[in-house]
Amino acid sequence: MRSRTNPYSSTLRPVIAAILGALIAPAFAADSTVSTPAAESSTDSENPSGAGKSSGIWQTDYKQALAQAAQEKKRVLLDFTGSDWCPYCVQMDKEVLTRPEFKAFAAHKLILVKLDFPRKKKMPPAEAEQNLKLQQKFTIEGFPTYVLLDQAGTEMRRQVGYLEGGPKEFIKWAQSGN
Repeated sequence: MRSRTNPYSSTLRPVIAAILGALIAPAFAADSTVSTPAAESSTDSENPSGAGKSSGIWQTDYKQALAQAAQEKKRVLLDFTGSDWCPYCVQMDKEVLTRPEFKAFAAHKLILVKLDFPRKKKMPPAEAEQNLKLQQKFTIEGFPTYVLLDQAGTEMRRQVGYLEGGPKEFIKWAQSGN
């Protein structure tokens, strides 16, 4: 496992989250336009309505995902990612999250939620705000971070950084969250 997270910085988590929120939020709020080619391209096909609710098998609306998980009796996988700047995030997308084995597993067992923190593409302001709040709620310090939740939204386990072993190991990680 590779990670940039320092386990000894737990006392600084709230301070770091507040500083990041203060620095990032104004940039997202300043420009509410979403419809740019960079904003519409990603590894999954984006929602053409621009509503930010779904991206292929990945959703972006946390509350909607929790409701769906409760209804379908599935777990929720949160993917905190820097999709356009984080090398390990891009590597996980390429080597695990877009592979047929993972997609098949996820379709039956998980509701997937991508919480993106891009630097180049523009995000809808409501989505950016939601992502910042969830980053603070789950005290996310490094990217990528994967948080597995039960149907009620309670954290079962997390993976910080790149998990080696491809889809097989990531699926094993997700299944062992009992």
